[in-house]
Amino acid sequence: MKNIVRSVIVAAMLSALLTVSKLALSFVPNVELVSFLIVIYSLTQGRRVYAIVAVFVATECMIYPFGLWSINYIYIWFILVLAVRLLRRFDSALLFAAVSGAFGLLFGALCSVMYVFIPSFGPSFAFSYFVSGIWFDVAHGVGNFVICLVLYRPIMTMFKKLKKYYA
Repeated sequence: MKNIVRSVIVAAMLSALLTVSKLALSFVPNVELVSFLIVIYSLTQGRRVYAIVAVFVATECMIYPFGLWSINYIYIWFILVLAVRLLRRFDSALLFAAVSGAFGLLFGALCSVMYVFIPSFGPSFAFSYFVSGIWFDVAHGVGNFVICLVLYRPIMTMFKKLKKYYA
């Protein structure tokens, strides 16, 4: 019972950290810590990461008005989790910086996929949506790459030291 309570508390705190970090950097277009933190959580939290991301997505849907972006969030963050979990046996700041950067660069493309299947939008709208935001995606990708490259080692070291408290 004690481990379940601890696991729920850790998941809640890490989800809250995602939300707080997103809000703290919301004034800088497409520069965020969420992708980096999800990479770290995917490497350190095991299957708990799915609950952490689900709570983050639910929290975002409560903070901001529901829109088509909400549907994107339901699948986009889990794509990052799955990509990182597939590569989790590697311990490379450069690899995960590249994954995080690629995710940021592809964020607009991943968001535009949904529009292909909505009859009133369609493929041409999806493509124009993606192209119109490409510079934001470039900034997102570069920001994600740099943040992950700089913070990966110190944060992973911290999580490894704290593992005895949250495992």
